[in-house]
Amino acid sequence: MRNRRIFSVLTGFLALFLTLTGTANAVDRDSSAKRVFNAMQIVFNPDTPDAFCTIGTVGTDKYGRKIAISAGHCLRDERYADREIPEDVQPVYDRADIAFGPIGHVRYFKDPEGSMVGHATKDYMIIELVSAVTPSAQGPYLRQTGAVQVGAGRPSPNAPDPARAEERLLGAALFDDNELVVSGQLGVFYGRITNNSQGIYQSWAPHKAGDSGGPAIWHVPGSAFPSAENGFQATGPWAGITKAIVVGIPPFTYTSSANILADLRARDAARPGVYGAGFQVTNNP
Repeated sequence: MRNRRIFSVLTGFLALFLTLTGTANAVDRDSSAKRVFNAMQIVFNPDTPDAFCTIGTVGTDKYGRKIAISAGHCLRDERYADREIPEDVQPVYDRADIAFGPIGHVRYFKDPEGSMVGHATKDYMIIELVSAVTPSAQGPYLRQTGAVQVGAGRPSPNAPDPARAEERLLGAALFDDNELVVSGQLGVFYGRITNNSQGIYQSWAPHKAGDSGGPAIWHVPGSAFPSAENGFQATGPWAGITKAIVVGIPPFTYTSSANILADLRARDAARPGVYGAGFQVTNNP
């Protein structure tokens, strides 16, 4: 009798679980509820899903547009590089849900490895998200809380004078213990910033091909590192995006959020209306 009673309770829990799961899946399939978040893998051609990059952060700009940021070197097309692209010429797809259709369109990119050699500090891409998606601060491992602000740090080389706090760089000197927490195909890792060259951070936090544009947050001193105990989750301000693997020790580099935000402000000052200008990380769950 006791075993039968336990079986009955378990059966009830299973039915409830299946009901809730079915409800959640129904919501996920509703296009108006589709979330776009940091560490989402993206493709630019649905016929080549293995040629992908990754979203670093999502939010809104000062003009009220929903924006995602990735790496500029993910695209190479001299016809469109380093200019605003109001036309919907380059759609962006969620690699895990191509059938949804475009989650956004590329509005700006600068490729420092192709036509824009010499612009290594400006390796970023702006994507305007479609109205049917919802920006989310919560990625698979990282929850972003605004952009990192440095009170007295060195300004980004892209910053207009005077630089704002979010346009100043994290230190990498011997006694600076700034660390990045990153998310990508390898899961979630963290590592100290060992070098800061013009706002390009070098860190022991690893990544691999396809993670370009992916998220890096600053490890807030005293906050929990990702671990088995907390489900490998971490929370902190957006600090940059994955850039490249270089010849060096360590070989992993990241474009600072300061470089991106500073360049957006400078370009918008020269010609107002720039996509992504005044970018704010979303606080949506």
